Amino acid sequence: MAVEISFLPIWIVDVGGAVLMIVLSFLCVRYALKLRRRDPQHIIWAYLLWVSLAIALFAVSRSLGHIVKQFLILGGRQAQWETLRPYSGAINTLTFMMFGAVTLFFERTWSLYQNIVQQRKALQVAHEKLIYLNQNLEHLVEERTRALALSEDKYRRIFEESRDLILMTRKDGMIIDINPAGRVMLGLPHTLVDLNFCDYFCKPGDCRMIMNSLARQGFVSSVEVDLKTGEGERKRVLLSGSMADGGNGPPAGMHFLVKDIDQQQLMREQMAQADKLASIGELSSGIAHEINNPLGIILGYTQLLLRKEDKDSPRAPDLKTIEKQVRHCKSIVEDLLNFARTSPPAKELCDIHAVIEEVLHFIRQHSKLDGIRIETDYDRRIKPLMIDEKKIKQVLINLLMNAQYAIGRQGTITIRTEMGCDAKRAILQVRDTGQGIEAKNLARIFDPFFTTKPTGQGTGLGLSVSYGIIKNHGGDIWVESKPGQGAAFTIALPIP
Repeated sequence: MAVEISFLPIWIVDVGGAVLMIVLSFLCVRYALKLRRRDPQHIIWAYLLWVSLAIALFAVSRSLGHIVKQFLILGGRQAQWETLRPYSGAINTLTFMMFGAVTLFFERTWSLYQNIVQQRKALQVAHEKLIYLNQNLEHLVEERTRALALSEDKYRRIFEESRDLILMTRKDGMIIDINPAGRVMLGLPHTLVDLNFCDYFCKPGDCRMIMNSLARQGFVSSVEVDLKTGEGERKRVLLSGSMADGGNGPPAGMHFLVKDIDQQQLMREQMAQADKLASIGELSSGIAHEINNPLGIILGYTQLLLRKEDKDSPRAPDLKTIEKQVRHCKSIVEDLLNFARTSPPAKELCDIHAVIEEVLHFIRQHSKLDGIRIETDYDRRIKPLMIDEKKIKQVLINLLMNAQYAIGRQGTITIRTEMGCDAKRAILQVRDTGQGIEAKNLARIFDPFFTTKPTGQGTGLGLSVSYGIIKNHGGDIWVESKPGQGAAFTIALPIP
């Protein structure tokens, strides 16, 4: 006996499951669409929507197929179902193809999406930076302006406060700008109209040489040349220069840095003078000793003969003349020995101003100063110095007597003291308003036996001896003079 199985539960499950499948698939589509609308640019939500649509289409196709199948079978229309069955399968197949296509398309779309996201982030960063710049543009401009102002002020201070000449010119040498030190050095007027740097070269050939070097190699370095000031004064300088950068075009002009080396030149000359005098001193010492002994013998025999001669003897005046001239020769030899002598001075603490006053008192008593005025200007900050008072007095007497001779009948002698710039040396200067010293004689002024006085009025050893005394004190002595404008002898002595 055959057992009949009821298909009602199966039919209910099949039909109910199909309906539930359609409902769930449409809910998925609805939720995916909601996500898509929330963020239309998100590729994941787009992919989820397409997959949900494919699933919904599959669910509708399959579920409707099952429902129609059950109703046709129940209605005894099995043949019609067999006819519709291939179409239902085809729709299911298309649905799976659509699902696969969406999946394959997603990989390519995802790659594009990643590029878009990166570009979007870059655009976002650029956008934020642009917003920041827009918001802070004024502040940035102020900061840049302040930085430029500080930079300009720094270089302007260097330009304005430099002790050396800084100069800017056009390519033809016309002066564009010059710092204050340069104006003072060259004695320029306040306006720079029609001023050419080449006009201030003592030798025009030096300017041409520098200009040619600049044009050829773009710079010159540490060239010694002579410049002249607006008053005609000559200055020895060290010049460096370069072509000014004209950007992408040709050079716009030239820059120069000029250093006054007159003091360095003076120091070199003083060192050469010291070496020369040292050599002469050694030679003089030997000669003086050789001459001094015979002179002593001549003087002794002359005095012996004088004692044996009667006062009325015709030979007595001749012997006295010999004695006088021998004593004069011994005085010259003594000066020569003093110049050559290198024994250290007997130093002690002395008030330099008191020493000067004692010398002036002596000069006023023993020299004719009619018409010559002596002025003093003392710096009372100078403390007592370690000096050999006797020798310093000798130096001052030599300088004052030379000043008196240079002035003649009327003029002024000025004695001035001051503290040195480094507060380590005391400066003493003797200046006169005499006829001055010719340039050719300045280099020889401290040489032994050099004198501009007539024969018989000077030995030419006074300044040489003075030079040696000051050097033995660890000091310096130099002279500055122009013909017709007097002379100034300056002494620098160390402060203990």
